[in-house]
Amino acid sequence: MDLSHIRNIGICAHIDAGKTTVTERVLFYTGKNYKLGEVHEGTATMDFLQEEQDRGITIQSAATTCPWTHNGQDYKINIIDTPGHVDFTIEVERSMRVLDGAVAVFDGKEGVEAQSETVWRQAERYGVPRICFINKMDKTGADWEFSFNSIRERLGANPIAVQIPIGHGDQLEGIVDLIKMKAYYFDASELGAKVEEREIPDSVADLAALHRGDMMEAACNYDDNLMEKILEEQEPTEQEIKDAIRKGVISRQCTAVFTGSALKNIGVQRLLDGVIDYLPAPTEVEATEGTDPRDAEEKLSRPNRVDAPFSALVFKVVSDAHGDLTYMRVYSGKIAKGERVLNAGNGKREIISRMFEMHAKERIALEEAYAGQIVAVIGLKDSMTGDTLCDMNDPILLERMTFPDPVISMSIEPKTSEDKRKLGDALVTIRREDPSFRSQYDDETGQTIIAGMGELHLEIIKNKLVRDMKINVEVGKPRVSYRETITGSANEVRGKFVKQTGGRGQFGDCIINIEPFTAEQAEEAELKFKDNVAFENKIVGGSIPKEFIPSVEVGIRNTAVSGVMAGYPLINIKCTLIDGSYHPVDSSQVAFEQAGRLALIDACHKAGLTLLEPVMKVVITTPDEYIGSVTGDVSSRRGMIVGTEERGNTRLITAEVPLSEMFGYTTVLRSLTQGRATSSMEPLEYRPLPPSMVKEVTSAG
Repeated sequence: MDLSHIRNIGICAHIDAGKTTVTERVLFYTGKNYKLGEVHEGTATMDFLQEEQDRGITIQSAATTCPWTHNGQDYKINIIDTPGHVDFTIEVERSMRVLDGAVAVFDGKEGVEAQSETVWRQAERYGVPRICFINKMDKTGADWEFSFNSIRERLGANPIAVQIPIGHGDQLEGIVDLIKMKAYYFDASELGAKVEEREIPDSVADLAALHRGDMMEAACNYDDNLMEKILEEQEPTEQEIKDAIRKGVISRQCTAVFTGSALKNIGVQRLLDGVIDYLPAPTEVEATEGTDPRDAEEKLSRPNRVDAPFSALVFKVVSDAHGDLTYMRVYSGKIAKGERVLNAGNGKREIISRMFEMHAKERIALEEAYAGQIVAVIGLKDSMTGDTLCDMNDPILLERMTFPDPVISMSIEPKTSEDKRKLGDALVTIRREDPSFRSQYDDETGQTIIAGMGELHLEIIKNKLVRDMKINVEVGKPRVSYRETITGSANEVRGKFVKQTGGRGQFGDCIINIEPFTAEQAEEAELKFKDNVAFENKIVGGSIPKEFIPSVEVGIRNTAVSGVMAGYPLINIKCTLIDGSYHPVDSSQVAFEQAGRLALIDACHKAGLTLLEPVMKVVITTPDEYIGSVTGDVSSRRGMIVGTEERGNTRLITAEVPLSEMFGYTTVLRSLTQGRATSSMEPLEYRPLPPSMVKEVTSAG
């Protein structure tokens, strides 16, 4: 298929804005489904996991491919439906990395919400052009003007309305297309599949004329020819207006705004036309950048063409009864079933045994895949999320994704020795599938500790182990993942490791300086800041031979990971190796690793140690009458209110609260407000723990 007729898009939004319902309508109108799936009935195609159907939320991103005909041309749209809940933000992150465009869905009553801002930032980070869909215009209290303005005010975006609704709430009848200046009505008896074009009703004619004027004025900024036509008072064609807006959307200078109600089947077909009209084809995005795996300094690029060397990025691994299913986005070239490819990151050769086009959990076998396609393959043994697959003779390493550190952990214990054996394998499988999940075995307590992005994240992993993998486990209470850091500096601290046994001894001796350090300082000094630790070698005159210096660094970094004070990772430090000594016979890499470890422990105690705790950004939406109870409760949780905003008779409270104070908060909030308030939270940053609490945490740990 012609690459210009392909669109790779994601549907993303705040939780409950209606993403999955929009996707279900898309599948129905494109002929992929013959009946409509509903989230609230647990029949949505894209929410196929048992947990998703039980809870009515999306947990993992699902991919599908569907056809669409627009202006007589056939197109193919690859869609990824992503979760809205902050605990599964990793699913959005990895989807954004491989998409060419996105549809941001907003609730017509709520406008831009907390998680909407997060997904918008993720799309911005990966340079993904977006169009917007103001959904749920049938909802009581829906306000199109408010939602439209919130896109500008809260996201700092430049929205251009290409549609407005006819009525809202129970009175929602259809939409006005501001480019054609026609009204469209969707026949409810035909589930909205039959669309009728009419003249614009008088009730919205003035509003339509006003917004069309705004649209034309904004579109002129992206196309000089359109501006000339308007200045000369000539009427531009529909295509000229669309082309101008398309330029603005693809260059991420503006975003086209659509509207409707997915649940009432109003506006979804026009949104699909918008995907074709305004979002880029694979050929219109910039060439994919990467480096030469043999020389990290050498920059390479791959044009999004079929005749270029093959390159693809693995963005998701799903364990399957028949072997791991590995999702990848093909950026350049083509690949056939049975071919060998190179994993540029680890140098391993992989065979693509089978290849599929995915439709949620269903699959269609493929013989070949081309640039621009999103496919799932079976047969890869050593490839993980973020790995690059490429041509054996023309390697390239594409930029990896960054995954956030877990903020919450809990212990998990198998009930029998058989469960213990199964648990080890299961945790490896889950880690392969979910890069934001971590697990480790604690030798001291004999417990396995699992860590994730939130209470819901860990609860779903526990359910997966018990229900899907049939492993009986007991889980402890959730615990916060603290971090250790230093409060001052320490200079010329010696770490000396001397061991003399019968034969050859061990000797390692190093002297280090230690100081607080940030990512910005590391970037400025061009130092590697792996795991938030920087290391600099300032040895002169060979007091430590070159071959032992990496060993000192390994010792320091390994010790930082396991912590010095209470077993939590040590972050935001810089260690400078300034001197040391060695023994011509007894010195070894192991001895210098141990010397580095001892030097770091001593230096940290001299510099002063404290704990950092994760602080969350919490957004609470509450009716006015409960504002006092809600803010009082936030203050009692060591929270700081940073802003309030009125929205009709409800109040939006933004606060910064330590995660340790937020366990079970949803239940408390419901009881405080008779179930009428809602909240969402996301990780903000790590901050020092009050000194009085440091003792409490370290003694409990």
